[in-house]
Amino acid sequence: MRRLLVFLAAGLLTGVLAAPAAAADGDEGFTIKDPRITESSGLAASRQHPGIYWTHNDQDTGAYLYAVDSGTGETVARITLTGVGTPRDVEAVAMGPDNQLYVGDIGDNDGVAWPYVWIYKLPEPKELRDQTVRATQYVVKYSDGSRDAESLAVHPKTGRVYIIDKQEDGGHLYEGPAKLSSSGTNLYKPVAPVDLWATDAAFSPDGQQLAVRGYFGGIWYDWNGGDLKRGGRISVPIGQGESLSYSADGSRILLGMEGADSEVEAQDAPGDGGGESPSGGGGSADSSGDGSSGSGGSVKVGALAVAALFLGFFGLRRLRRRS
Repeated sequence: MRRLLVFLAAGLLTGVLAAPAAAADGDEGFTIKDPRITESSGLAASRQHPGIYWTHNDQDTGAYLYAVDSGTGETVARITLTGVGTPRDVEAVAMGPDNQLYVGDIGDNDGVAWPYVWIYKLPEPKELRDQTVRATQYVVKYSDGSRDAESLAVHPKTGRVYIIDKQEDGGHLYEGPAKLSSSGTNLYKPVAPVDLWATDAAFSPDGQQLAVRGYFGGIWYDWNGGDLKRGGRISVPIGQGESLSYSADGSRILLGMEGADSEVEAQDAPGDGGGESPSGGGGSADSSGDGSSGSGGSVKVGALAVAALFLGFFGLRRLRRRS
């Protein structure tokens, strides 16, 4: 099973890297308690509803978003999307300007064969209750062929939607049109390398930083008008980590995991908000990221080499092709 591979690797890496533990932030970290949420693959902070985070399953029985109260970990609303087709592989959710939610049905890990993927946009409900909301569906194609991707980020000032593809040796930031079209195909082009096997990304609320995470590490960039400037590393909880969000005020970043009763870890936001992120609680890895191809920052090479051999023995390819 794919999660077994990651958790076994987590145990190995934790023992080798042995970072000192930091105090947990019980006020901002939380556990997702809804038994329906077993594959939380995206996370986005609400701006209308303080303390609420939107998430979704990687695979689900329908097009759903869940509003989770970070104070209790309980779901306070489930939104059913209409106006869209049957979702294939929903991997990301992001908050854009004017309280618009964007959902990335952008996963393509079964052979990287989809000729197009989808983005959905819907207004965040003003009232948190179970309800149906009509969404707009956008067709996305890549200029360089099919991509597997799990990271979608919406610039909070311009509303432009970006995607980062998922590749073990590092991917690229893809830029779409300034305004998405619901009547035609939206072409996405690579505009900057991202030195990470990326599983999620998010802009800071002021649009000045872009944070990207993977399974074993993360990187934050100065946005620099779209000309990314690498800032430093982000520690992440080791495992099937597939979600990242800034808090609504930008002071914290939250890092989530897949699985039942999954944990969401909170830590100080990187960059101007407090420099490079400190190590999180036990099980965090302070590395430049899995699959990093960049030259910045030192990597605990020995530990990662051992982990690579371990994962290779048990079949890392199964993780990449997770459904």
